[in-house]
Amino acid sequence: MLVSISAAFLGVAPAQDLRATGDLGVVVERATGSLLIIDQSEHAAIGRVEGLGDLSHASVVFSADERFAFVFGRDGGLTKVDLLTQSIDGRVVQSGNAIGGAISDDGQLVAVSNYEPGGVRVFDAETLESVADIPTGSKTIGLVDAPGRRFVFTLWDAGETWIADFSGEEPAITRIGGIGRNPYDALITGDGRRYIAGLFGEDGLTALDLWQDPPVPQRILSGYGKGEEALPVYKMPHLEGWALAGERFVLPAVGRHEVLWVDSRTLAEAGRTATHGQPVFAVARPDGRQVWVNFAHPLNDTIEVIDTLTPGPAVLHMEFTARGHEVWVSVRDAGRVDIYDARSFEKLGEIAAENPSGIFFTARAHRTGL
Repeated sequence: MLVSISAAFLGVAPAQDLRATGDLGVVVERATGSLLIIDQSEHAAIGRVEGLGDLSHASVVFSADERFAFVFGRDGGLTKVDLLTQSIDGRVVQSGNAIGGAISDDGQLVAVSNYEPGGVRVFDAETLESVADIPTGSKTIGLVDAPGRRFVFTLWDAGETWIADFSGEEPAITRIGGIGRNPYDALITGDGRRYIAGLFGEDGLTALDLWQDPPVPQRILSGYGKGEEALPVYKMPHLEGWALAGERFVLPAVGRHEVLWVDSRTLAEAGRTATHGQPVFAVARPDGRQVWVNFAHPLNDTIEVIDTLTPGPAVLHMEFTARGHEVWVSVRDAGRVDIYDARSFEKLGEIAAENPSGIFFTARAHRTGL
């Protein structure tokens, strides 16, 4: 016997009202404290959520089901945004000055890295209730998620990296010294094994093998600018958008017009490429065949695909679709997001946005460290 049950009876919205989350993303509108919700297939903005505070250095992570975006604002605000209802699901101002965050591998905890008063605070991802407060006595940077319900972060003032393990009843903290002077950002590899901190106070980076117990700092690319006059740093490069092209990392050099190539197995320098300006993000196409690089002021109108495009003034961020067929580019001073075919470089479309900066697609929900 065939029984027909209406969608209304089940409390399910009609099909025309349903929308999947895997095709969605967000664009940070920094000047207006808003979030533009975008649809990849439609090449269109489908909504805007306002009231998110100071988004001048905002970043975003996603819940495991891709429905919720957790937005970390510079004013210390942590905002949970529902992409389907296009509304704020919760918001807490948890510090005076924040610099990003991460979500645990099980999707249950959200951590926020703070400049003022420093330290890391951890919240329940569903309710945004406080779970832990980890004071450090320092600005914290480079906060990432690591396998095993762990968070890893580094201290600007103390030159230490801390690992906070939330797999037990109480968080366990491991402190690792000897990272170097003024670490400014860090990355974790997609397998969760290597954590690499960039150093502002000296030429070089420091790597940790998180499979070691305890991890031992390993200095890499020491003195890469030795003997050459340092240039003014107009914008600190970002390591979170790190590139892995084949078996090589591609990392932006601080205060230099070049990117650095590092063998991912030995962590030895494997080469350098001169660039158009001081690189900010170096991002690999998902197949690893190309690396796309954008630059600091005053040369921030250009992207190099180690090949060159000139989209417009103040290119701040790039995001590839999950399989790498398109790249979306925020062009802040032109007030738009440009969409390119990642192979032919053909411009496919554009979306108007208010001073756009970061672009984040929901596929990040399933990638370590993003």
